[in-house]
Amino acid sequence: MSARRIVATEAAPKAIGPYSQAVVAAGFVHCSGQIALDPKSGELTGADVTTQTERALKNLEAVLVAAGSSLAQVVKCNVFLIDMNDFAAMNAVYGRFFAAAVPARATVAVAGLPRGARVEIDCIALV
Repeated sequence: MSARRIVATEAAPKAIGPYSQAVVAAGFVHCSGQIALDPKSGELTGADVTTQTERALKNLEAVLVAAGSSLAQVVKCNVFLIDMNDFAAMNAVYGRFFAAAVPARATVAVAGLPRGARVEIDCIALV
């Protein structure tokens, strides 16, 4: 059985529930979903999906770095949107963060997200 390592960093928002920012196991880092929370204040940033996607991906990147990984090591993302009309705007920002190494991805519409966020993104990456 392989060891698990819990990842926690001040560079990303603290968990707002009973979960870890990420768990490293078996050569992979499994990141919990990130929304557009400011790491310092814990408040939601931006009202539009463009601003929120950028903050969520910066939060995800901070967690990956703390785990010893990076966005270039991401193999799979899940994107949750409260409105599929936001897909193009989210996709434009997402494409800037993953221009060189595009991971597999699923994007789904959901009825709601924590703190009234418009987008949430999680991922699995190599360590």
